[in-house]
Amino acid sequence: MNFRYLGRTGLQVSDICLGTMQFLWTTDEANSFAVLDAFFDAGGTFIDTADVYSRWAEGLQGGEAETIIGQWFARRRNRAEVVLATKVRGRMWAGPNGEGLSRAHILRAVEDSLRRLQTDYIDLYQTHAPDPNTPIDETLRALDDLVHQGKVRYIGCSNYNGYQLMEATLTARHAGRHEFVSLQPHYSLVERDNYETNTLPVVRQFGLGVIPYSPLGRGFLTGKYRRGQPPPDSQRLNSVRRLLTDRNFDLLDKLEAMAKARGLTSGQMALGWLLTKPHISAVIIGANTPAQLADSLGASGLTLSAEEMQALDTLSAPEK
Repeated sequence: MNFRYLGRTGLQVSDICLGTMQFLWTTDEANSFAVLDAFFDAGGTFIDTADVYSRWAEGLQGGEAETIIGQWFARRRNRAEVVLATKVRGRMWAGPNGEGLSRAHILRAVEDSLRRLQTDYIDLYQTHAPDPNTPIDETLRALDDLVHQGKVRYIGCSNYNGYQLMEATLTARHAGRHEFVSLQPHYSLVERDNYETNTLPVVRQFGLGVIPYSPLGRGFLTGKYRRGQPPPDSQRLNSVRRLLTDRNFDLLDKLEAMAKARGLTSGQMALGWLLTKPHISAVIIGANTPAQLADSLGASGLTLSAEEMQALDTLSAPEK
């Protein structure tokens, strides 16, 4: 496993980050533990979750993924060897303060996460999305207090656009508070436009570490979906349907040909494209089984050539 610094910090993380949204949603408890074991045994150290995972699924309340990770820590006794990231914002209890980024919500939510995770600190605590109803200064003040208390070591954000990221950074600097050190954007070969045109300039200016989620285009870049064939049943099919275009299938054909020439899979090439981009600290991958995980782990340390990057950049360039 290869390691990179998280943005401008001195914290090193594995360049493959294990996402855990699937735990008890699309995979069961036994496979969740097996995936965590396989990731750690392969040298992976960076695990990402969120308190809300996976509240939207029938029969789940939220907090299930954190609970699985906490139980795994208790079994493996390896908490100190893992860089643990989780998120706050989503609805976790009833009432007007059950969601959002108010001080009231954050201070209760972090205690709930720490209890479920069976730890006394979180390495990277991230706001899951902006909260337009809470002043950014209130959110940053609460997060800054958590850092000073030792409950959180670094703070980051997810799904912020360029303006929101700029506002948060400048607000923190003006007040002398801890800044976001990382950003989780939705970014892949088939979803480039929003991050590259809107947020990347701010990332570049402030040196944030970028941790893309859905780097395989919700499975499209693995070849799961085929031109002219009925798509397989999937809990994410509705979100993938708009990607099933001739243009994207042409990209997939090229990606697969390039991967074959290097003895790789298309998914590994897609992850390699991201890992070759500047500012990327790690890519977040999910897996329902250790076998699925193994393919993504094969992309660790992968760097594409200038010719490969140019070809893929041209084929996947956002349409004007």
